[in-house]
Amino acid sequence: MTQRDAEKPSLDGVEAEPASGFAAAPDGYARLWTPHRMAYIQSHHVQESDDECPFCRVPRETDEEALIVARGERAFVVLNLYPYNTGHLLVCPYRHVGLYDEATEAEAAEIAALTQTAMRVLRATMRCDGFNIGMNQGRLAGAGIAEHLHQHVVPRWSADANFMPIVAGTKAMPRLLGEVRAEIAAAWPR
Repeated sequence: MTQRDAEKPSLDGVEAEPASGFAAAPDGYARLWTPHRMAYIQSHHVQESDDECPFCRVPRETDEEALIVARGERAFVVLNLYPYNTGHLLVCPYRHVGLYDEATEAEAAEIAALTQTAMRVLRATMRCDGFNIGMNQGRLAGAGIAEHLHQHVVPRWSADANFMPIVAGTKAMPRLLGEVRAEIAAAWPR
């Protein structure tokens, strides 16, 4: 290994490209290039102004077609088409509202109740060890569909903590969405 190689930043043995040698002044950050993310960012899931909101459209479809696992009075629970993990759910109000503070008290209460039920059902069906739960509010905060409020409920397992999505650009999804929807919907309390 040369002196230059020893100075190259790495992430768990994967060589990263240093920021030196470019037109701008070096900033000390290593870059791990993930161009595959651009396909996701530019894909059809990002709502264009003339397209119908997917969270407004899916409640009109059958549960199986839309991957809806449960319907409430003011909100519903649907599998994420772009899941971080198997069983990744979204809790959405029926009403087209973009921000959490624009939800009514009744909508916020039902979103909270459906989130709690989702956790219980996922723990029972997926046997997960933990959860990531949250909302990205606005496009700049990472919301893929910023115009319609949705809360993520992502199951996590202690045995599934790895860097494959970052290093290899691949997320292993061990089950099909329709199969997961059917299992979660069957376990959802009526």
